[in-house]
Amino acid sequence: MSEPGEEATTRQRIADALRTEPHDAAELSTAIGVPKSTVYRHVEHVSQTVESDDSDERFLVAPPECRACGFDGFDDPLNDPSRCPECRSERIAEPRFLIE
Repeated sequence: MSEPGEEATTRQRIADALRTEPHDAAELSTAIGVPKSTVYRHVEHVSQTVESDDSDERFLVAPPECRACGFDGFDDPLNDPSRCPECRSERIAEPRFLIE
């Protein structure tokens, strides 16, 4: 967590947001003020930092899910798939992230 009066980096602000409640990339983009396309790169680094820390925190990911058929077995949960490999639908719910 960043110290009061100290300017937090983008990744620190993302981590702080994920410690309060789950967010998807679009929500983080709006809350933090960075393009959605860069959020995934930042989230990947945040996850590596959290997992390598000696703290008891864990980085959790609710994987993307197809809204048409319910498929959630995507290869990379830190990705924003454009189409479901099962039914080919483009109605995909973004992955949600949380630091617990």
